[in-house]
Amino acid sequence: MHLVYPAVLAALLFCAGLYGVLARRNVILILMSVELMLNAVNLNLVAFDVWLRDKLHSGQALTLFTIAIAAAEIGIGLAIVLAVHRNRGTTDIDKLRDTAESPAPDDPEEPHHPEGPDDPDGPEEPHDPHDPDGPDGPEDREEKAEAAA
Repeated sequence: MHLVYPAVLAALLFCAGLYGVLARRNVILILMSVELMLNAVNLNLVAFDVWLRDKLHSGQALTLFTIAIAAAEIGIGLAIVLAVHRNRGTTDIDKLRDTAESPAPDDPEEPHHPEGPDDPDGPEEPHDPHDPDGPDGPEDREEKAEAAA
């Protein structure tokens, strides 16, 4: 058996997996692409093991370890994807980029704006943007124009 055939096939599988990792937006498709890349590595390990006629079959032993690691990776990866989908409602990578938590109300760097029962002025009433006597009514516009002049 020529070594070229499995090596070229493994290279094509690895390139297809790499394209899938870089171009896809869905987390499950990215995990499938990673599995494709690992299978390309497994194919190379077995092909070189056969080509070198190794008595210990170390390429096949490493392939078994790689399969076990891939199985654990896909199990943990799918558990994380399911947890994220339950919390966020999507598995789209672009929508998941904002993973930072909002600052706590006691955070000294972020100013706290009380609105609710502890606020002495009470919650602000929503205003109608089409209301002429609202916060940007004619009187407020005149005052803003005079202040700008």
